[in-house]
Amino acid sequence: MSVDSDLLQKLMDYTTKSSPEFTIFVNDLNFTLLDVLIENSSIPVNEPTTRGGVYFSEKFAYKMKGSIEDLSVVSLLTKKMLGPNTEFGELKITAEIKLGEKIMHVNIFTNLTNSVQTPNSIELSMIIVKLESV
Repeated sequence: MSVDSDLLQKLMDYTTKSSPEFTIFVNDLNFTLLDVLIENSSIPVNEPTTRGGVYFSEKFAYKMKGSIEDLSVVSLLTKKMLGPNTEFGELKITAEIKLGEKIMHVNIFTNLTNSVQTPNSIELSMIIVKLESV
């Protein structure tokens, strides 16, 4: 995992204090990601391990949740989900955060671990795998 912990902490702090706009890119289309929550939580493994021979998991991970109200994204997420798929892709999410008078653009790369569809939206649960400022 390539995560700048200082940048991640700034992003987490800013997300709890403000409501930055997040944009998620799926197959060259972009969607607004709403109600974003970023947290550090445990993963159900006893030690760092390769899960299913597909991806590496630490004992703790930075998780991100958010929802998309445009349900046209549902069919695009099929190949992005971890789990039984051995072929999956990272999801790129962008955000703009304000630090004092400075605006910082952040790229967040995630793996999709779960999705829950409601009649009006789809809620995505993801693990952050890479974070960079641009």
